Amino acid sequence: MEYLHPYIPILMIVVLAAAFAVVTIIASALIGPHRPGRVKALPYESGMVPFHEANIRLPIKFYVVALLFLLFDVETVLILTWAIAFRAPGAPMPGFQGYAFLVMLFFMIILVIGLLYEWRKGALKWT
Repeated sequence: MEYLHPYIPILMIVVLAAAFAVVTIIASALIGPHRPGRVKALPYESGMVPFHEANIRLPIKFYVVALLFLLFDVETVLILTWAIAFRAPGAPMPGFQGYAFLVMLFFMIILVIGLLYEWRKGALKWT
């Protein structure tokens, strides 16, 4: 059991965090105000009477724009981290910058082809 001694502080933190969560929930249930009513039972407690179903169909263009945003946002983060590694002093091995440049060039070509495809299919039009 000697090998478990380094994990005792971690176990103590986990137990304290769980105890704090449980005590906080119980205290808020005991101390907090209880005023149940018809308005409180409505969804979101906004005070507005719902006038249609919660599950409505949205046009697909919202999802396409969201996916395109995520796609290009993640690629921007990748390009920025690549640029930092590319310009770092003391390359890890000779020829690394040339190889990294070619890999990023290939990646950018694929990215531009994907953008042109989406543009041609009309995914970027908002009508």
